[in-house]
Amino acid sequence: MEGNGHMRFGSGAFDGAYDFRSRFGEGAGTNPEELLGAAHAGCFSMALSGILSRAGHPPQSIRTTAKVHIEKVGEGFGITKIDLDTEAVVPGLDNAAFQQHADAAKKGCPVSKALAAVEMALTARLA
Repeated sequence: MEGNGHMRFGSGAFDGAYDFRSRFGEGAGTNPEELLGAAHAGCFSMALSGILSRAGHPPQSIRTTAKVHIEKVGEGFGITKIDLDTEAVVPGLDNAAFQQHADAAKKGCPVSKALAAVEMALTARLA
């Protein structure tokens, strides 16, 4: 809850501070898939930070992107997949443990839970 960061949407529609208190504030309009991706990336990063901190390995930094795939499905369109890509600096943590924590964050963050019907892929790297 004490951390802070910076979030920028790919289109440049939003660029600003990001922390626990501002998480639910209103931002500039953009497309729903970009908003969903930004929300998912932010939620995942916060969940991973909390998991790592509780395990005694507070991260120096976490950078996550979420690519939301929307495709023609039947007569309409559907969100078919979300690719999460994260890179973190976590002193003293080996890759095997990091992968376990990253997977737990993917499964446990509230946005991942809300989007459970959508296929999700995770690429997680230690920097």
